[in-house]
Amino acid sequence: MSTETSFRYIDREKSWLAFNARVLQEAADESVPLLERLRFIGIFSNNLDEFFRVRFAAVRRLSLSGVSGEKILGGISAQKLVKEITEIVIKQQAESLRVLHSIEKELVKQNIIIIDETEVSGEHENFVKDFFIQKVSPELVTIILNDLAEFPLLKDTSGYLAIKLVMKTELKAKMLGLVKPKPEIRYAIIEIPKNTNRIVELPVKDGKQYLMLLDDVIRYNLSSIFNIFDYESISAHMIKITRDAQLDIDSDMSKSMLEKIASSVKDRRIGEPVRFVYDQSIEKDTLNFFLNKLEIEKSDGIIPGGRYHNRRDYMNFPNLGRFDLLYQPKAPLPVDGLSLEGSILNRIAQKDYLINAPFQSFSYLIKFLREAALDPKVTTIKITLYRLAKNSQIISSLINAAKNGKKVTVQIELQARFDEASNISYAEQMQQEGIELIFGIKGLKVHSKICVIDRVEEGKVKRYGFISTGNFNETTAKIYTDLTLFTSHQQILKDVAKIFDFFDVNYRIHRYKHLIVSPHYTRSKFYKLIDREINNAIAGRPAYINLKMNSLSDYPIIDKLYEASNAGVKIKLQVRGICSLIPGVKGMSENIEAISIVDYLLEHTRSYIFCNDDNPEVFISSADFMTRNLDGRVEVTCPIYDEDIKKQIIDTFNVGWKGNVKARFHSEKFENKYRVRKEGEAIFRAQFETYNYYRDRLDFCELNSIKPSKK
Repeated sequence: MSTETSFRYIDREKSWLAFNARVLQEAADESVPLLERLRFIGIFSNNLDEFFRVRFAAVRRLSLSGVSGEKILGGISAQKLVKEITEIVIKQQAESLRVLHSIEKELVKQNIIIIDETEVSGEHENFVKDFFIQKVSPELVTIILNDLAEFPLLKDTSGYLAIKLVMKTELKAKMLGLVKPKPEIRYAIIEIPKNTNRIVELPVKDGKQYLMLLDDVIRYNLSSIFNIFDYESISAHMIKITRDAQLDIDSDMSKSMLEKIASSVKDRRIGEPVRFVYDQSIEKDTLNFFLNKLEIEKSDGIIPGGRYHNRRDYMNFPNLGRFDLLYQPKAPLPVDGLSLEGSILNRIAQKDYLINAPFQSFSYLIKFLREAALDPKVTTIKITLYRLAKNSQIISSLINAAKNGKKVTVQIELQARFDEASNISYAEQMQQEGIELIFGIKGLKVHSKICVIDRVEEGKVKRYGFISTGNFNETTAKIYTDLTLFTSHQQILKDVAKIFDFFDVNYRIHRYKHLIVSPHYTRSKFYKLIDREINNAIAGRPAYINLKMNSLSDYPIIDKLYEASNAGVKIKLQVRGICSLIPGVKGMSENIEAISIVDYLLEHTRSYIFCNDDNPEVFISSADFMTRNLDGRVEVTCPIYDEDIKKQIIDTFNVGWKGNVKARFHSEKFENKYRVRKEGEAIFRAQFETYNYYRDRLDFCELNSIKPSKK
């Protein structure tokens, strides 16, 4: 690590690009199963699309405003940052193409062959033509561009083939021996259908599996698409546009929040272009035609790419029955003391439980809501929702509860980026079922993950609930690591109820005895926790801070961690994504180490551990250490009081810290260096070992017949 630096912070956007480079490392890693490597290519591409729609778009807006922005960008101007981001992305795109080509070569060795339109054999010719006629042609949108008064709107979620038709010269001119007239050029655009799988499986031949991209199926059939034109030559090159995804919320007071967000989502499709990716083999005149028509300027991200874009489609690459080329699935483990068959509320009444998904089953959360929906003693259910599964069991459970006469209140975040349309649809569905909806607070996103129910027991109301680090989404729960605390701790749940009161009457700021709630208290509370470690270190007492999160980019809290380091506090950071803190710098951060784990699961847990003179305080949180989480959202950080659960969180943090296979060091130069195993050190893959940790705990409890302890 460096021993000196001229900067105190790493730029947030470039740090994010370094994270995406770690995703690309997974695609390049030959120890990763081959089809999984293709899916990492897809994740890399999908991440990059969202980066340009959100992060790059914001920097670009700043650069075009003429404002330097150095203060908020950590010392670099917006104009320079736009240029540097573009340079980094061009290099990453080139590397992703190199990796993809190497994967394709390995696929050939496995008798999996991806062909293009020039390689279709006689055996596949009829299949490709029939597939096009039956599946593709009915959905195809083809537009001839030359004579249009207005250029058509290109969507940023679609890929397009830019078509150039060179028309035949006039026969009369040839017969008279006149000078050959300049050939007429016609341009067209074909939108690649999104409702058809982009990876087309062809019939097996000679024991080999053949595949073809949908783009090439279309290329193979260009002659039938344009058969009414008398052309000499035709060419097709893929292009893709990315637009600014910023939502402009209508201020019209007569409209409901639902109407305003729906209108903004619709307007997003005409957002300013922020990136134009093109096949670098495209002819210059064709490229210039599209750049001019789309009014793409040099200030926009113009990225030369390969033959295919929208490689996010590789995330859905077919498994082809080749499970030997995939990660072997691990069945989610049960939680000792909890059952999916008996009453989960009765168990939670006795003690707190922690679910670490996907190592342990997310089904307990669904079970909690389903039981609450049917239990005659349950009177109310209140929950926050941010991102939901496509066919959400959460929603069906809440509707079931409403049908059973429960008063159900749902705070649903309509501005959950790229999930707005889905959340609007669910909101309308819940409204029809009589569920009370809260659409958030002006100027604040609600990012907290909380639920509380009221249950009448012996004439008194008792509360049960859960608090989580992740979304209540059974689909992402299979690949995102997250912690959920089930509790009947009445004081904690009283605080949860106060948060729902705040949603209702948000000019009244509540005091919370147990929870740490943004935007009012999180920053100051974490400052106090860090200050306590500083004071303990100065006094010669044990002092450390162990933090696990997705992103760390808030400059004031980074300064606080630097202060703690200089006081002698040992700090360990597991930061999956953005890390603007520079670790290991003498005189600034020499007591700070920072790693990132990128593996087959997405690290999404936020857990915070403070030594407290060897009496650790442990928290789980919906908040990262980003300015928006601390000051601009409603977030919830929950203390852990159960000693066994504390131990689980501390143990699993330490398991992650010991990882020597998928752990990379954060650094100022973005090297993404792997943690190197010491001589004789055994392989320790953190995510695999976390699963083993919970499996071994389960075996130990069963072996010793350990029963859940009372509170």
